[in-house]
Amino acid sequence: MTQPHRVHVVGAGLAGLAASLALADAGVGVVLYEAAPFAGGRCRSYLDAKLGCRIDNGNHLLIAGNRDAMRYADMIGSRDSFTGPRTALYPFLDRATGERWTLRPNTGKIPWWILSPKRRVAGTGPFAYLSARDLADAPADAVVTDSLNPKSTIFRRLWQPLAVAALNTEVDTGSARLFGTIVRETLGAGGEACIPLVPREGLSESLVDPALARLRAQGTNFRNPSRLRDIGFEDGRAVTLDFEGTAETLKQGEAVVLAVPAPVASRLVPDLTVPDEFRAIVNAHYRVSLRGDAPYFVGLVGGLAEWVFRKTETLSVTISAADRLIDRPAEELAPLLWADVAAAYDLPPEPMPPWQIVKEKRATFAATPAQLKRRPPTATPWSNLVLAGDWTDTGLPATIEGAIRSGFRAAAHLLGRDQTR
Repeated sequence: MTQPHRVHVVGAGLAGLAASLALADAGVGVVLYEAAPFAGGRCRSYLDAKLGCRIDNGNHLLIAGNRDAMRYADMIGSRDSFTGPRTALYPFLDRATGERWTLRPNTGKIPWWILSPKRRVAGTGPFAYLSARDLADAPADAVVTDSLNPKSTIFRRLWQPLAVAALNTEVDTGSARLFGTIVRETLGAGGEACIPLVPREGLSESLVDPALARLRAQGTNFRNPSRLRDIGFEDGRAVTLDFEGTAETLKQGEAVVLAVPAPVASRLVPDLTVPDEFRAIVNAHYRVSLRGDAPYFVGLVGGLAEWVFRKTETLSVTISAADRLIDRPAEELAPLLWADVAAAYDLPPEPMPPWQIVKEKRATFAATPAQLKRRPPTATPWSNLVLAGDWTDTGLPATIEGAIRSGFRAAAHLLGRDQTR
């Protein structure tokens, strides 16, 4: 089809917001729909009544090398809303031994940092890092532990925590190829690409609210809550959108970006194959305010918690691939996780501060080789319907970068622009 003059974007998560921004910037009229009362999807901030402060519904770490996320931030003017260390610094604590170290990749792409004991993971030698090369040659059905030695120190202290966080899937089932992409776009891209970026206030303030403000200024019509119940198809194109009984008829020159969760998309689009296996994430938030020179985050090895983030009013914990914990009572998890948090930031273990546990049972698709084969492309058999979402075939796991990339690709497809990178 020729470039549409009007596009209906269904879903106001980061994928839908990115698609809307790219389309609006190209002069296309955009109508944005969202089933929830708020935009942002799994990436947002809200006031938690129990803690009495705003929290993020999850912890997401961006890095300077996330090209699409940085383009998105520049489009909405929010680059300055992020903070973090000036260089690539990743502090770790091994809960089993009490050892601390800071991973410090050098700025350039030639990784001379692996030659310095002060820059690399404690207990590893420079040749240990060469093991990452095996990920590039991994077969399509290989899992992380097929390509990397799970008994090695570098695996336990670097590859495993990085893989689980990025894939939200266990290392013995997660795709080696997909993890190889992550390593290539992070450590393989040099320290400048690895500089961590965290929102100064919250996810909504950095990634959602500025996007909505820009879209409204461009004339985008944001309709929420508005839940899509059905899509009508005829003659190779989508012709109607049924929003709980209110139908939108799609005229010639109108298109649809479907940026909804995978299970919803499979219900709306006939014969659509999507990932159907998911993994949980557990987040814990503790009402603690620390001084500004405390680390922005700490990676934990050998604890129940994996990454602890310092926020304005809280310390927040993320546990990825957390299916083993999803049914445990919050009252049991809170003190166990607080022990890790207290150790990470040298805080007294008692008393435990006010806390909140947030569980997402189906947080992301399982990044297994079998599930990767189920990820659909942007285009569909219907000429005016494209897909967006971190579950589509972006070449990345279900991350902020993947979600935004999918939205930009959906817009590029409708605009007839080259999507090769």
